[in-house]
Amino acid sequence: VQLQACGGGLVQTGGSLRLSCASSGLTLDYYAITWFRQAPGKEREGVVCISSRGGRIFYADSVKGRFTISRDNAKNTVYLQMNSLKPEDTAVYYCASPRERRWIPSPWNNMYEYHYWGQGTQVTVSS
Repeated sequence: VQLQACGGGLVQTGGSLRLSCASSGLTLDYYAITWFRQAPGKEREGVVCISSRGGRIFYADSVKGRFTISRDNAKNTVYLQMNSLKPEDTAVYYCASPRERRWIPSPWNNMYEYHYWGQGTQVTVSS
C-alpha cells in the first residue's frame, strides 16, 4: 500500500499550487486523508483533513481561507488547492491516512494516529 503525493514546486508569494495524493493498493474513499507539512527545523503539523465521504473537513487556522481540500473518489485521489501562498507555507507536504476505515483521529492532526504516508512533495514559496 502506497500513497503518492505530488504537485509541489517553487512559486512566488501570492501564487498557487495544487497537490495531489493518490494511492496504489488503498481505496481512498474508505479513508480520511490528511495533509501534513514539515518545515526545516520544525515539527510536522497537520494542515487539513477530509473525511472519507468528504462531509467533514478540518483546517489548521494558518491555512483557513487559502487552502481547499477535495477528493475525487472515482479517481482515487485527494487534492489540496493552495492559494495566496506565503513564505511560511514552505515545507515538505505529506498526505496520510489512518489504518481504520471511515475514521478520523481525535484530534485530527495527531500524526501518530496515521498509518499510511506518502513520500512528501516539496513546496517552496519565495518572497
